[in-house]
Amino acid sequence: MALLKVAISVGGYDRSGMGAVAEYVQAAESMGVDCAWSAEAWGQDAATSLAYLAAKTSRIKLGTGIMQISARVPSMTAMTALSMHSLSNGRFILGLGVSGPQVVEGLQGQDYRKPLTRLRETVDVIRMAFRGEKLKYDGETITLPRPGGEGKPIKLDFPPTEIPIFLATLGPKSLEYTGEAADGWLGTSFSPDHAEAHLAFIRKGAEKAGRSMDDIHLNAACAIGIGEDVEGLIDARRPGIAFQMGAMGSAKTNFYNEAFQRSGFQDEALEIQKLWIEGRRDDAAKIVPDAMITEFGAVGTPEMVRKRFETYARAGVSGITVRFDPALSADDQLKQLEQVMELVD
Repeated sequence: MALLKVAISVGGYDRSGMGAVAEYVQAAESMGVDCAWSAEAWGQDAATSLAYLAAKTSRIKLGTGIMQISARVPSMTAMTALSMHSLSNGRFILGLGVSGPQVVEGLQGQDYRKPLTRLRETVDVIRMAFRGEKLKYDGETITLPRPGGEGKPIKLDFPPTEIPIFLATLGPKSLEYTGEAADGWLGTSFSPDHAEAHLAFIRKGAEKAGRSMDDIHLNAACAIGIGEDVEGLIDARRPGIAFQMGAMGSAKTNFYNEAFQRSGFQDEALEIQKLWIEGRRDDAAKIVPDAMITEFGAVGTPEMVRKRFETYARAGVSGITVRFDPALSADDQLKQLEQVMELVD
């Protein structure tokens, strides 16, 4: 089996305190876990927890998975990334995403139109900052300096610095752009059994830019459940899939739902979403088919999980971000992480 790097998720929704989170990440680091990804939605921000973890670790990479581009102007995103690069002694990865209209417009009060254009222009400005250039840009969504005022192009007070930029994308055009420009991809709603539903678009973008898939670190989220009660492990994940299909976006815009549709589950994804929106959440969870769980993660006995890891590797995935059942205790999650590392080895 090709080497499959393992990453974990931290922060974002954690309420146990950063001391417990740091202990978890330190244990993961000692096991050889490659990266810890933070998150932000409408709770903790993605950067603060990583600054704390940078002081508590020495080897593990630390990445934002993801930082919302609409929550900060590009220059501040660049300043945060450069600060994190310095604090972590070069271990920082900048993960970016566009989020969705409910958060962008409802929480941040920003216009969600042209999200891919905004992402492209944000990455352009950030890379200018990383190269140590003065920030002067004339785009559709970003103009620096602001015209008609007293502003002037300003260079950030950092030396030229290389920081990897990973993009969390799901739509076809956004996936193409990832292939064109990103150092890595943070994939969700991904099945190695239906890999081309995502990778075909990344490959198209890479070829258009004269790149190969080897130039892009493909990292996919992977729901993990290891045990002998396979049916119970599957049942425990039905509500999470229903939440993705129904709540991770509006009725009109749900990139997770659309990704499952492209993977061959169009009727199922739409019916689950319909029930969820009607308020019938238990019913939505009940109709989630086994395949929407088993084909989008690694669930089952140790041997079943090991074979799933082989499937991810054969599909071209470079790394997985393991996601355990949130109902598990911290000790049980660590035990499962130890098993994951043994099975990947």
